[in-house]
Amino acid sequence: MSPRSTIFSLSMQGIKYKGVRMVKQFGKILKFEFKNYITNKVFIGVTLFFVAVIAGVMFFPSIKDIFKKEDSNNIPDVSGDLPVMLVISDTKENSEAVREAFAATFTNYEVKVADTDIEGVKAQIASGEAECAFVLDSLTSYTYYVNNLSMYDNNTAIADEVLRSIYRVNALVQGGFTPEEASAILTAPIESKIERLGVDQMQNFFYTYIMIFALYMVILLYGQMVATNVATEKSSRAMELLITSAKPTAMMFGKVIATCLAGLIQIVAIFGSALLFFNLNGDYWGGNAIVSSIFGMPAGLFVYMLIFFILGYFIYSFMFGAIGSTASKLEDINTSVMPITMIFVAGFMVVVFSMSSGNVDTVLMKVCSYIPFTSPMAMFTRIAMSTVSIYEIGASIAILVVSVIGVGILSAKIYRVGVLLYGNKPKIGSVIKAVLKA
Repeated sequence: MSPRSTIFSLSMQGIKYKGVRMVKQFGKILKFEFKNYITNKVFIGVTLFFVAVIAGVMFFPSIKDIFKKEDSNNIPDVSGDLPVMLVISDTKENSEAVREAFAATFTNYEVKVADTDIEGVKAQIASGEAECAFVLDSLTSYTYYVNNLSMYDNNTAIADEVLRSIYRVNALVQGGFTPEEASAILTAPIESKIERLGVDQMQNFFYTYIMIFALYMVILLYGQMVATNVATEKSSRAMELLITSAKPTAMMFGKVIATCLAGLIQIVAIFGSALLFFNLNGDYWGGNAIVSSIFGMPAGLFVYMLIFFILGYFIYSFMFGAIGSTASKLEDINTSVMPITMIFVAGFMVVVFSMSSGNVDTVLMKVCSYIPFTSPMAMFTRIAMSTVSIYEIGASIAILVVSVIGVGILSAKIYRVGVLLYGNKPKIGSVIKAVLKA
């Protein structure tokens, strides 16, 4: 074997040895950090707290129903306890017709024809004998009396529709139709069909919003946790001992991935328990369109959510870890990570406003779908609430994967330099110079 071949062989063996050593160090750090997370009392307590809250909410209808059945014989008739709504019309016949129509519509009131004049009606409302009153000059003109007008009071809007229906029936009767024929004309059923070629935004809105909000909270919470842990180890001088037994790169990747796994376990525990409790109480929640839509996420969309969630978490956690390594004191963390946090919050606000407007295909959302710092939320939202080609999705994921790798490599270099910087807060220029030399 020639000397050149021997040198090449030894070099390859050295690279292989370093690689194996790096992997072993990474595995040990990953195991250590992950164990610290899942055995942490706060982590366990928070997880159990959310599971308990979700259990209480999901089982509430069934628990309420049990108590209702047990006390059914002891529940008094409260039909007479309904608030009173008074009605006065221009004629006795109209008053009775309006009372019957209002009684059928305002089921949360006891509707009565007032046996007094307007001043008497006002007195009854002021004393609390009646809650409100409709005094009709005709079927198309009335005055609504109420003591304190609630901001949620929609009685007038309902009354408008009822009176409009009565007026139309009377007009048709005067035109020669019988009351039955007039009612049939006005209540003729309209058959309609909806053929959806894309997605149903209303159906997908609720679970999309929940997933986006969960992604927002997890990235901020666990990303900041990575930065805080790194800064804590550095400020306590524990970092100096750690880097003697492990490479800084292995340390950073081990911390980030361990935090990601812990976050995923927590999310799976919380949302998994919610899904379990929903299925156990399907009889009570199955008729609720909002709740059913939350747990009705298609499998394909769930896969996309996991992809964007993991990649989004990695790109921000790498940055948080790198920033945390440059902080000399724990108190500097909040100000150090502020630029990253502001970028993420800005992306979140853009997505939320687009969802609220019902248009998730704006130019801004399309641009955000390809920016790696905003694409985890923007592209997922577009996939869930619009029609996006597979090429656009593939391009967004590809850009995000490349960005994660690039940010990971850069963050590892910053981490390697930053963990050894003490004293005053290092300037960006000095960090860049140190990274280039490393």
